[in-house]
Amino acid sequence: MWKTGTLLLLWVLLASGELQQETGTRRLPPPGKLDFGYVPAGVYETLAHYEPGPIGILFHMVHGFLHVVQPNAFPQDLIVKLAKDKFGAIQTEYQKAIYYEIGFLVCAAVGLLFAILMPIVGLFFCMCRCCDNCGGEMHQRQRKNADCRRGLLGTLLFSTSLVITIGVLCAYAANQNLSSQVKNIRRLVNSNMRDLHTFANDTPMQIDYLISQYATAKNKVIYDLHNIGPLLGGRIHDQLDKEVHPALDRVLNMAGAMRETKEALENVSVGLELLQEGTGKLNFNLSLVRTSINRTLNDPGCHDEKSDATSAQLCRNIRQSLSQLQISANFTRLPNVNTQLEKMNDVLKTDLSAIVQRGYSSLNDTPNMVIEQTRSVAESIQGLVDGIGNNISSFSKVFPVQSCLSNFSIFVNHVHAKIEDYYPEIDKMDFYRWIGCIALCCMVVLVLTFNYLGLLCGTLGYDKHASPTTRGCISNTGGTMLMAGVGFSFIFSWVLMGVVTTIFLAGGNMEKLVCEPFHTKEVFKVVDTPYLVNPEWKNFIPGYMYNDSNLELTAESLYSTCKKNKGIYSAMRLDKVFNISSFLNTTVFTKDVVSQLDSVNIDLRGIILLEAEGKQNLLDFSEAGLSEINYADYLEEVNKGVTVVDLLSFARELESQTDLMPRGALHTALKGHVGTLRQIHSQQIIPMEQAMSALNQSMRFLERTASDLPNKVLAVLDAIEAAQYLISQNATHLVKRETGKYTATIVGYFHQYIEWVKTSLAMEVAPCKPFSNMVDTSEILACSFFVDSMNTFWMGLGCSTLFLLPSIILAVKLAKYYRRMETEDVYDDIETIPMKTMEIGNNGYHSERSQGIPNPMLTSIPTYDTMNRFPRASAPPRHIDW
Repeated sequence: MWKTGTLLLLWVLLASGELQQETGTRRLPPPGKLDFGYVPAGVYETLAHYEPGPIGILFHMVHGFLHVVQPNAFPQDLIVKLAKDKFGAIQTEYQKAIYYEIGFLVCAAVGLLFAILMPIVGLFFCMCRCCDNCGGEMHQRQRKNADCRRGLLGTLLFSTSLVITIGVLCAYAANQNLSSQVKNIRRLVNSNMRDLHTFANDTPMQIDYLISQYATAKNKVIYDLHNIGPLLGGRIHDQLDKEVHPALDRVLNMAGAMRETKEALENVSVGLELLQEGTGKLNFNLSLVRTSINRTLNDPGCHDEKSDATSAQLCRNIRQSLSQLQISANFTRLPNVNTQLEKMNDVLKTDLSAIVQRGYSSLNDTPNMVIEQTRSVAESIQGLVDGIGNNISSFSKVFPVQSCLSNFSIFVNHVHAKIEDYYPEIDKMDFYRWIGCIALCCMVVLVLTFNYLGLLCGTLGYDKHASPTTRGCISNTGGTMLMAGVGFSFIFSWVLMGVVTTIFLAGGNMEKLVCEPFHTKEVFKVVDTPYLVNPEWKNFIPGYMYNDSNLELTAESLYSTCKKNKGIYSAMRLDKVFNISSFLNTTVFTKDVVSQLDSVNIDLRGIILLEAEGKQNLLDFSEAGLSEINYADYLEEVNKGVTVVDLLSFARELESQTDLMPRGALHTALKGHVGTLRQIHSQQIIPMEQAMSALNQSMRFLERTASDLPNKVLAVLDAIEAAQYLISQNATHLVKRETGKYTATIVGYFHQYIEWVKTSLAMEVAPCKPFSNMVDTSEILACSFFVDSMNTFWMGLGCSTLFLLPSIILAVKLAKYYRRMETEDVYDDIETIPMKTMEIGNNGYHSERSQGIPNPMLTSIPTYDTMNRFPRASAPPRHIDW
């Protein structure tokens, strides 16, 4: 059936093709993460764990006792040697075996000695009592501490009986536990069988899921193929853009500089005309103001002899300052810039910005260019991807997985039916075992019954005022029951000890040699010993199943892997047995994909960054004559003031001087001239100053622009040429590099799928927990149910049997205090010589006539000496407190 089980695992072909590296130097970047979901899995219901409950305390006590009896380590080397020599080495290794079993042998010897001696001792005890020895004489000496002795013996016997009772209860509990656990065998077996059916039924569904998830990788590949423009073309564009975009930006900046230059020239032309016109008007107005002020200063108030000296002085000062009312900057001598402006108008007839935008568009059209040039390749790769899916689906149909699983299910049902047939036999055998164990317990219970009844009757029927010969019936019955218990103890104890010894040897060695090593996994080390089963097999499992004993597959690794509920693919090491690549060699498929993608030849020479018209436009700009403008003359004039003196300051000074003059016609006239000056300042000076500032800014901008303009234009043209050369001539390496990354991403999706399949096979598909559960269930049935229960049974029964010895001794001694005696000791109240009144009976013994102690003076004394007839009866000396 191992072949059938092996065929169940042929679904590993689904993970067959490990997508290998197509070339040793190709390094795959991590592609986008694909989500394949979770492999559907059934739930195994078997819980291969046993909790004994309260009786587990007894199990631990048994384990502790066995550890004391057998503290030696597991004899792995000895067992391996015996197994290899087929127990032929026992003759040479018997000393090691004896040393290991010395604890069991000593205990077995004690038990055997007990079983042999007890019937012999009982026989001699019976014969001894028949001879009036060993407590057989029906005479009890009267002792001073009789009550104390009786109480002590009763207490000890009761305590011993309690210990025996506890032992019987432990044995009974173990017996009942085993019977109750036998009923769980069916539940555990059925659970394991259902798990095997779950294993067989879920495997095809998991296989189908693995096949179906190829669609996830396939859809992602197709998606990337449909979006090869944004993905591959976008990457190429991004790499080119790093070099090309700055060059285009420089041209675009130059186009902006052209427009700004034209605007500056226009501002200069307009500003120059305004300033020239303004200068003429200002000069005329200033001449009028000078003439008017001179005329006003000719007033008699300034030079008349009757005038104030201060006013005359002020007039003189004002007349001297009139020479400052003149223009400073002369713009009429500056040449115009009409020639340069006409050339710039000609340059700007060509829209360089639009040409640059066409360059941008051409560069940004790289993804569409890639789409057009790779359309046939994408269609071809899509066909290959579909072919891979068809091959995966077809390979899954090569092997009769479903039929094998069906055969496996039939096999499980057949085994289950066979096991079901054994249940009646198991129940019958367990019933017989239960009856036998109950019978053994009843033997001890019978002795306990006589002990307890004897103690009860003896205690309740005892009368301290009655003499030994006059004890009541109940007391006498108690003593008789104690002796009956002694008799049954002798009868049953050797049988009990024989059974206990036998079960002890079997159960103890099972615990130490099988159960305990299984928990510590030392038993696996024995099973996995190289060349143990077959001298030619290093590991017997792969040697038997695959004829390859060198394969590292051991019982421990198989059990441990299944215990972790991993897939049977990894547990059975089927990756070393089945050559998956021979069924689905994905390297061939991916090699086709790679060859198709490598055949992509993307031509970027259609990208034109700057047309010839744009280049000529740049050259025309550099030849626009900006360097011919005399910027020094312009800047010299605009840096001068509009007038020699600040007209507003002059007006304030004139006003302050006028205020010092006495009021009159002169004062009023000068005040009027101050207003005129302020009006000239606001209406002419301020606009001219603004025009001069604008002219200054424009000229400085033109000066900066014209500075080394031809070289700047040539640098821009060189950058464009370099970027164009990169695209047309040197982009091949870039295209191949990005194509390689794109190819690696596409192939990476296959890798992800295969890696996911491999991981799923190892961890999730067909988890083999049911097989380790079967081993654990066998251990639970054998060790936890049977061995632990039987070990607890012999421990309780053995403890009870051992305590039968002190029970016998105590019962024999205590019975003398409960049974009715035939003779008793009699004491004289006057003399210290004991006197006895006897009556010769049919049996040769003497009995009392009265219950009290008779007066020896009123009793006839026999002719024979009672002291010689009963030498053991004696009268102790009289005491005051007697």
